[in-house]
Amino acid sequence: MEADLTVRGLPNVYAIGDTAASAAWNGQPVPGLAPAAKQGGSYVARHLRARIHGRPLPRPFVYRHRGSLATIGRKSAVVDLGRIKLWGAPAWWLWGLVHVGLLVGVRNRISTMVNWFWSYLTFRSAIRLITGAEPAGTDSGNPDPGRAMPC
Repeated sequence: MEADLTVRGLPNVYAIGDTAASAAWNGQPVPGLAPAAKQGGSYVARHLRARIHGRPLPRPFVYRHRGSLATIGRKSAVVDLGRIKLWGAPAWWLWGLVHVGLLVGVRNRISTMVNWFWSYLTFRSAIRLITGAEPAGTDSGNPDPGRAMPC
């Protein structure tokens, strides 16, 4: 991996997100998380625009860690924003606000908030996985293996 996120020996091929092994976080590997992939994608877009228009190329990619947020249960989360650290319900609310705020479009935000609210009230997950038919001889407990089961 080169400093401009191109694959070594393939200057027209870029790698971002989980596919990239970049040491652009103060010499450390960039984490395989969505914020890193988004920053890598923005960088590659700027790099490609500069190449297409014959402008100077941007400096090498540098990952900027803005903090960590993680839910760890119902009304419980942890937030580490450097100097600011939260846990429990306040961190859970902040996690929700940040995630809804990062969604694209009002419809997606409203839909997500309604689903989360319903899940919170009913103690049920609104998410369903479609995994296909179970291999022969296995029993997932799903009466109809070709249909989705709640998570």
